[in-house]
Amino acid sequence: MRYGSRALLGLMAGVLFAWAPALNAANVTELSRSLGKDREQTLLAEARKEGKLVWYTSMAGTNYKALAKAFQEKYGIQVEAFRGSSKRLLPRVFGEAESGRHIFDVLETTPPTLMIVRDAKLLAPYTSPRLGTYPDIAKHTAGKGLVYWTTDRESYMSLTYNKKAIPPDAVPRGFGGLVHPALKGKIGLATTSSGKRAIGALIEVKGEEFADRLKAQEVSLHAVSGRALLDMVVSGEVGVSFSTYRNHAVTAIAKGAPIEWLPMEIVVANAGGFAISKDAPHPHAALLMADFVLGPEGQKILQEHHNGSAWKDPGFKRWYPEGGMTREQYLKAEKGWNKKLTAIGRK
Repeated sequence: MRYGSRALLGLMAGVLFAWAPALNAANVTELSRSLGKDREQTLLAEARKEGKLVWYTSMAGTNYKALAKAFQEKYGIQVEAFRGSSKRLLPRVFGEAESGRHIFDVLETTPPTLMIVRDAKLLAPYTSPRLGTYPDIAKHTAGKGLVYWTTDRESYMSLTYNKKAIPPDAVPRGFGGLVHPALKGKIGLATTSSGKRAIGALIEVKGEEFADRLKAQEVSLHAVSGRALLDMVVSGEVGVSFSTYRNHAVTAIAKGAPIEWLPMEIVVANAGGFAISKDAPHPHAALLMADFVLGPEGQKILQEHHNGSAWKDPGFKRWYPEGGMTREQYLKAEKGWNKKLTAIGRK
């Protein structure tokens, strides 16, 4: 993730920490705790009175549209969705809060963005009967059985290589294989958050001294998205990259691309988390959607769109770059990964 102007975000956060709006009459946290066995029926009856749900997300278009459609068809609750990157979501969320105009109900995006909104005290701790299915690492606790968000989707980033460009005996089966002489000049990485997190995974496994050895491999750096970099591997412009996503590779392979995606010792799990606004105008609809997205129906839809689920074993070891970190710790770590990426690569 790229944060844009950190100074602006800091100013926003400073304003909001000092700002304390009144809570909704239907406090989300207490509401989520008070519901019993008839939870779904109670939420649905009140959600229909509320009339709609406003959802902000950075989820891919096909994913959020499929979820919104299924939710609307099942419950008859209108979903108004706004999709954007963190650069678009954060100013919108902070602007609404500062003006006292509470519009969004649920926020589904990546942990670094959620950390910022949480630290500004704009998220409602909540609970759901679905939480018992999820491992602790997927639940970002608020204490007392409550969460600020739950990981509802994962995309997995590891290594893709072009079968025509890389000889079979030079294919890396782990990070150590990246220094094979035949890979010199053929490795490419994104300079976006994907590349930084890929370097973070490499350092996690092999250490910084090994990362420095990649400089001799003449790693090319590309200011493109993970999808665009995968296309470069497909074309053979880049022979191999360990900052590519499984879902992109699966789609390309189905179309006949001469590539293979391989999990390394650890695989970067880029997560999306489901959170609820502290001042959600439609709190019943918000909790109803939380139960739906985190439940089997929502998870099935996301998996059909090549997302991983935190409650399923993907067959390799996942690594969450933000795991156990505060926002400040993550920013410091990301800065270090970016410095190493720049040091070992050539543009």
